[in-house]
Amino acid sequence: MKLSKEIKAAVFVLLGIFLFLIGFNFLNGTSLFKSESTLYAVYDQVEGLQSGTKVTVNGLTVGKVSSINFLPSSDKILVSFTVRNDLKFSKNSVAEIYEAGLIGGKSIAIVPVYDTDVYLISGDTLQSRIKPGLTDVVGSEIAPLQEKLNNILINADSLISSLNTVLDDQAQRGLNKAMSEISTTISNLNIVSENLSKILIKQESNINKTFENLADTSVSLNLITDSLSQANLKGVISEFETTALSLNTLLNSINNGEGSLGKLMKDDALYTNLEASTKEVELLIRDLKEHPKRYVHFSLFGKKEVPYEPKQKQ
Repeated sequence: MKLSKEIKAAVFVLLGIFLFLIGFNFLNGTSLFKSESTLYAVYDQVEGLQSGTKVTVNGLTVGKVSSINFLPSSDKILVSFTVRNDLKFSKNSVAEIYEAGLIGGKSIAIVPVYDTDVYLISGDTLQSRIKPGLTDVVGSEIAPLQEKLNNILINADSLISSLNTVLDDQAQRGLNKAMSEISTTISNLNIVSENLSKILIKQESNINKTFENLADTSVSLNLITDSLSQANLKGVISEFETTALSLNTLLNSINNGEGSLGKLMKDDALYTNLEASTKEVELLIRDLKEHPKRYVHFSLFGKKEVPYEPKQKQ
């Protein structure tokens, strides 16, 4: 059985339309072979959101926006969108509008909630929320700054007006005179600086000679100081070594008990005898003061002193 050219053409056209629909829906994130659920969300405003915009869950595209319309007798906006049937999450999930790019495009992201066993079904309405975009954040930050800038400009304008009011003609003339005097002073300083530069240039050779003489004098003084320091230092070191050696010898002798001082420090018996003798002398002096007659005798008849004669040994 042969097919006519017309039938073949019709088959090719239908096949092309079918493939076009498949490709179109694939590019839009939908499939002709999978069933989808239709969900709804109500917003106060949906600026930037358009039909066909993708719907995502955790960044994965799961559907698209079907339609955007006003609710009957209300200024609220009803957004309907489709998602895949295999998604299972609660009716308490949130449909959040967010800024998908820097150019201002908006998309819907479903924030899934799994708090119950009752999953959403086609026709359910989700809670809605709008996430501030970069433009909104920047605008909210700039608004206070812009207000402060406006206040600064207003204050500056008021200050300038006040200065114009306070500074009358006489005050302005005085200010101009002061500025002129300052300019004159600066000019005089420039002249003095130029004259000083000329003097330095003329006396450059003398100044250099002076510094050379100072350098030579400094070298000579350093040499003299070094010589004196070395000479004195050698003598002092020699004397110090001799004194240290003598002192060391004396200390060693004392520690070894040599000499009177050594014996006095090392011999306990000598120290004890010396202490006892000192006490006897103190007692003798005290007794002499208290009883002088025991030691001193006077004779009224001039008795001659008998010379001392030692006893002869028998």
